[in-house]
Amino acid sequence: MSKFHYLMLLCFCLCLMPKTSLATVYKTIENIAYRDTGNQYALERCRLDLYYPEDNKGFATVVWFHGGGLSSGNKYIPEELKASGMAIVAVNYRLLPKAQLSDCIDDAAAAVAWTFREIGKYGGDKSKIFVSGHSAGGYLTNMIGLDKKWLKHYDIEADSIAALIPFSGHAISHFAYRQSLGMKETQPSIDQFAPLYYVRPDAPPLVIISGDRDMEMLGRYEETAYFWRMMKVVGHKECYLYELDGFNHGNMVVPACHILKEYVKYFTGDKKAAVRPSK
Repeated sequence: MSKFHYLMLLCFCLCLMPKTSLATVYKTIENIAYRDTGNQYALERCRLDLYYPEDNKGFATVVWFHGGGLSSGNKYIPEELKASGMAIVAVNYRLLPKAQLSDCIDDAAAAVAWTFREIGKYGGDKSKIFVSGHSAGGYLTNMIGLDKKWLKHYDIEADSIAALIPFSGHAISHFAYRQSLGMKETQPSIDQFAPLYYVRPDAPPLVIISGDRDMEMLGRYEETAYFWRMMKVVGHKECYLYELDGFNHGNMVVPACHILKEYVKYFTGDKKAAVRPSK
């Protein structure tokens, strides 16, 4: 577990920034359909944007899920992740109440499966696919990475994900789902829709990032800390927890993106990565 001071990392990252990065040309392809069956709403929402370094080969890819409590929000590419030598797949997924929670999770799995099938056509390395997202997007990241059945439906092995990097995502059942059952958002539940239900030692590497415990929503830091602890208890060897001092649930995304970039470097063997995590 690490209390994290953002400015220290940012200064270090700027010192390591390669001069050649300015010469890389990036291309964005918008509104790619990752699902070609379903009702009209599914066909409208199940689309993604692909941002990638056009002339590079073997690059890493981050699949990014937006937040919004599973009931709002739209795909976007975080500015902090652009021009970093990697591709970003920004995903729209179906939302409550027009869809069921299982639809949201299934869409997330379908988008990751699309990435595994297609990223090689654009020059990406499918062994370097990372999954991340903020808030509801972090929850979806956790669910499809830990409960293997979602990706198995698309013939993808969840453990082939290079790493899961959720930003302030639920580890218990999502509050929107609990509200649909008549529960208060402050009443916790761990069931088949809780990432905590699926803690296992053989999951992909997991980097859990939270805002300041005194500024986060609904005890999210403590929730994710318990998630981290239970992953360690079951024997997972690459699970890391970061608390971002001075950042709340909303504005923690900016510093968290810089941690994500350094972990992408770390997990892909870049010796210039600014993180040297202790296990």
